[in-house]
Amino acid sequence: MESSLKNMVLTLLAITFVSAAAVGTIYEITQEPIAAAKSAKIGSAVALVVPPFDNNPDETKTIDSLDGKTVTVYTALSGQDTVGYAIETFSNSGFGGEIRLMVGFLPDGTIHRVETLSHNETPGLGDKIDRSKSDFSVQFEGKNPRTFRLAVRKDGGDVDAITASTISSRAYADALTRAYHVFESIHQTGTSHE
Repeated sequence: MESSLKNMVLTLLAITFVSAAAVGTIYEITQEPIAAAKSAKIGSAVALVVPPFDNNPDETKTIDSLDGKTVTVYTALSGQDTVGYAIETFSNSGFGGEIRLMVGFLPDGTIHRVETLSHNETPGLGDKIDRSKSDFSVQFEGKNPRTFRLAVRKDGGDVDAITASTISSRAYADALTRAYHVFESIHQTGTSHE
């Protein structure tokens, strides 16, 4: 009986070791392609949210911390002139948790375009924050947060909320507000390439 128990334990340990080794190997193999895919998605989002540029914004990026989370700023240049800033921002207030956006600002602070990078909002409702699902994000284009209040109308702002998705709309506006605060800090500290 003791021998049988010993064999079962050794067999389970061997299976556990082989499984752990397989998972570790697969992780190592897929880590680089996953990072490359994420980098490509970020690069595409930067290109979508700022006017045409001729530099590699990844080379001019700066990383700031906001509420303990990373906020990345990509500066888009045409020659030596700054044509825009792409700011990767977030809000933890979404109905489904974190919402990550790429917000493009012109040098004067006007929002050029916004792309949703990731979210877990409810399909058919809150997921309308995504440009592929609705035109919700279009209302921010050409608006300057200095004069356009980034809050839903229900809260005294200028944002038309998505019907039945006020929480998602508020979170989206919160992420845009965070991005604008980062934009303002860039101009106050003079870290731009203008």
